[in-house]
Amino acid sequence: MANPTGPKDDDRAPETGPRDWTRYIVPVGLRAIAVLGAIGLATSALLWNTMFAQLPKLPADEALWEMDRQPAIEFLDASGRTIAIRGPRYGRAASLAELPPHVVNAFIAVEDKRFLAHDGVDYSAIIRALLENIRAGYTVQGGSTITQQLVKNLVLTSDQTLRRKAQEARLAIELEQRLTKDEILELYLNTTYFGASAYGIDAAAKVFFNTDPRELSVAQAAFLASVPKAPSRFARPEASAALKQRQLYVLDQMVEAGFISTSQADAAATADLAFATAETAADTANDETGAPEDDEPNIDFRGHVLDFAAQQIAEMIDDPPPDLIVQLTLDLELQTGAEAAVSERISTLGPDRGASEAAAILMDRSGAIRAMIGGVDYETSQFNRAVQARRQPGSAFKMFVFAAALEAGMSPRTIRYDEPIRIGDWRPRNYGREYRGAVTLAEALAESLNTVSATIGVETGLENVTDLARRFGIQTQLHNYPSVTLGSDEVTLIDMTAAYGVLALGGRQMAPSIIQEIRNSRGEVLYARPEVEQPRVYDEDLARAMTGMLTRVVIQGTGRAAQIPEWDVAGKTGTSQDWRDAWFIGYTSEYVGGVWVGNDDDTSMERVTGGELPTLIWRDMMAAALEGKEPGELDGAESLEVFMTNADMERLNFYRELSGAFRSIGPGRQRTARELSEL
Repeated sequence: MANPTGPKDDDRAPETGPRDWTRYIVPVGLRAIAVLGAIGLATSALLWNTMFAQLPKLPADEALWEMDRQPAIEFLDASGRTIAIRGPRYGRAASLAELPPHVVNAFIAVEDKRFLAHDGVDYSAIIRALLENIRAGYTVQGGSTITQQLVKNLVLTSDQTLRRKAQEARLAIELEQRLTKDEILELYLNTTYFGASAYGIDAAAKVFFNTDPRELSVAQAAFLASVPKAPSRFARPEASAALKQRQLYVLDQMVEAGFISTSQADAAATADLAFATAETAADTANDETGAPEDDEPNIDFRGHVLDFAAQQIAEMIDDPPPDLIVQLTLDLELQTGAEAAVSERISTLGPDRGASEAAAILMDRSGAIRAMIGGVDYETSQFNRAVQARRQPGSAFKMFVFAAALEAGMSPRTIRYDEPIRIGDWRPRNYGREYRGAVTLAEALAESLNTVSATIGVETGLENVTDLARRFGIQTQLHNYPSVTLGSDEVTLIDMTAAYGVLALGGRQMAPSIIQEIRNSRGEVLYARPEVEQPRVYDEDLARAMTGMLTRVVIQGTGRAAQIPEWDVAGKTGTSQDWRDAWFIGYTSEYVGGVWVGNDDDTSMERVTGGELPTLIWRDMMAAALEGKEPGELDGAESLEVFMTNADMERLNFYRELSGAFRSIGPGRQRTARELSEL
C-alpha cells in the first residue's frame, strides 16, 4: 500500500550544517565540577582532620597557670627569705600593675607590636614573615603573636609543622575570646621560660640580676625580653656578644614602637649589666638559697630540713600544685648557729672521741622548729637523724621516771637509797660503780643515779612511767620492763625535745611543727599553721618542781657544761650502754633544744657521755639563739634553793648514817633499798 502522507522521519536525509556541542559539554562540565568539588571537599575534610584532629582543649582559666609545670618548691624561712628552691624556679606571680611600663613594653615591642590590635592571630605579620622567608630562602622571621606563643608553651609542642601552627592559631583566637589582653599578657610574663631553670618574670629577674621585677631597669628589661626567643642559647653567660646584640635589637624595637625615646635607648645600651649568673653567681647563691657564706660551715645541713618539710607538705595537702612557695618556721640565723655548733664540735672533738654523727633540734615555746640538723653532711647521707633515727636515750629518759614519781606523790625531798640492788635478774649499776647511800630525788636526778631511778620507777609503776612518756609526746614503742627506767627503749630526738618542752610550758603539750604557710605562685594560701593548741598534760606545780630538779642537773650535776651566763637552764644528760649514744635535752625561757651524738653503725664512742660533746653542742647552739635577748627566768628554777630545809638535812643525814650501818651488817650481806626504806 502506498504511503498517503509522504516519507517518515526515519527516511529523512541527514543534516549537513554545524553541530551544537553545548548539549554535550555542559553536562560533562557539570559532572566534572561536581567530581572536583567532591574531591575538594574530601581533601578539605582530610586536611581539616589532619590539622585539627585531636586538637587539645584549652583548660579552665585558673588551670592555665599550672599547665606544663614540673614540680617545684621554693622554701622560705620564718621572715620570708629564700632558703632553697627544689626543681625549676617559677617565682611568684607579678601583676601588670606591679611592673614598670618599660618591662611590659619591652616584650610587646620585640614579640608582638600589634598585640593590642589583633584577635590572637596577626595576619599581616604572617604575610610579612612569609615574604621575608621566601626572599631569604630559609626561615628568618616568625609571625606568631604573644597569644600564639602562650598557647604553644602551655598546651602544644614546639614542633615546626603546619599542623601545629594551624592549631596554635585556632586556639589563640579562642583564648582571646576568653581572656582580656591584660590577662593574656600577665599569664605570658609569668609562665615564659627564660633559661637557667627560671620560669616567669619574677624568677628571671632574680636569677639573672638578683633583683625584684618591680625594680628592673630599661636595660635589664630589654635583656630579659630578648631571652625567651632562645633561652638555652641566650641564657648562657659565655654568649655575651649574642646577648648584647639581642639586647640592642630589643631597644631598637622599643624606640620604633614609641615606648622609649632614642636617648633612653642609648642610655640603656651603655648601661652596665651585672649578671648574677656571671661575676656575682656566688653572692646570688648565698642570698637566694641561704647557702653558707665564707664564715659559715661549707657543708649542706639544710637538705635534711627540706626533706622533712616536703614530707610534711605531702601529709597536709592532697594533690599539691606543682608551684609551691612554702614558708617554714625555720629561723635562718638560728639555723646557721646550730650548723656552726655541730660543725665545730664534731670536726674538732669528734675524731678523737670516735663520734662521727650528730643531730640537733631547736624549738620555740609554740613548738615551731627554729633550727634542725639531721646529720653532719646531707650530701653524704640523706638520713635525718633528728626525726628518723631511733636510739636509746639512756638517762635522758629519767625525766619521765621522776615526773611520774612526783605525780604518784613523791617530792624532790623524798629520800631513797643509792646502793647495789637487784630487780629480778636485772642489776642496774651506777656509772663509775659508786654508791652514795641515802639521797633525795633531787640529788639522784642531778647525779643521774641509776639505782634510784630504777627503784622509784618500779615503785611508781612501770606502766605509769611509760604512759606519762606517751602523754608527753613519745610516739615510739615503749615496754613496761624495769630497764625502761634507764632509757633502754629507742626514741627519736624530735619526740624527746618536744617532751621536755612540756615542762618548759608548765605542763602543757608541745606539738612540733615546721610549716608556717603554703601558697602557690599566684599567692593563694593553701595551708596556714593554725593557732597552737597546748592542752594540759601534767600538773603545773609538778612541772615547776621538775624544772627545779632539772635546773640542779645543770648547776650541780652531770649537765654543768650547759650553763649559759645569766640564763636559767634546765636539762638532762643521757648516755646509752657502751657509749653508743650521748644526749642532752634542755630548755630556757625562750627555747627547747635537743642534741644527739653517736655513730650510724651503732659502734661505741670513746667513752663519750651526755655531759660532754652533746652538752657542748647544745650550749653553743642555745647561746647563739639567745644572743641579744633579755635573760629570762624559768618558772620553778628558784625552787632549787628551798628543796632542803634544816629539818630535811638532819633527816637526810640520819638516813645516811643508818644506811651506812645496815650496809655493814654481816659478811657479804647487802640490804636492798626497799628493805632499808621499810626499817
